[in-house]
Amino acid sequence: MEQTVEAMAAIPARMNAGWNKGDAAAFAAELADDAELVDFEGTIHRGSEAVIAFNQPLFDTVLKGSRMVRSEVPFARIVRPGWGVVHHRVCLVMPGEDEVLSNRCFMQLLAVGSRNGRWEVATLQNARLVTLESAMTLDARSAGRDVTS
Repeated sequence: MEQTVEAMAAIPARMNAGWNKGDAAAFAAELADDAELVDFEGTIHRGSEAVIAFNQPLFDTVLKGSRMVRSEVPFARIVRPGWGVVHHRVCLVMPGEDEVLSNRCFMQLLAVGSRNGRWEVATLQNARLVTLESAMTLDARSAGRDVTS
């Protein structure tokens, strides 16, 4: 595979396709064997096999039938030969839902490296997109303050 920005930018679409099939191995196929994936809660999963072991039970139960939608890559760039970054935004829709809930949208930063003629994800940082207003509401609830006034 050619080492282009376009090739890097195509990685999230393939990962989303694996997610949408409920196939953790397909979801993790773009990861290097020794990759890290940091989920939106901050848990670090080390190695593609650990990512598969974590995700497949979720795909088989609570995330069964969930879909990644509204995928976009605002930027991808090669930072030096053989290394690049990809910024990806995506939303999660649960089974039976037609609308995207704003609290289920994420941004991901992927650090990718070239190995054996293809881009592989070395690290993926996943973060939930949260507005300042919703973050303040969560903070107030956590502190036990009334958020209705």
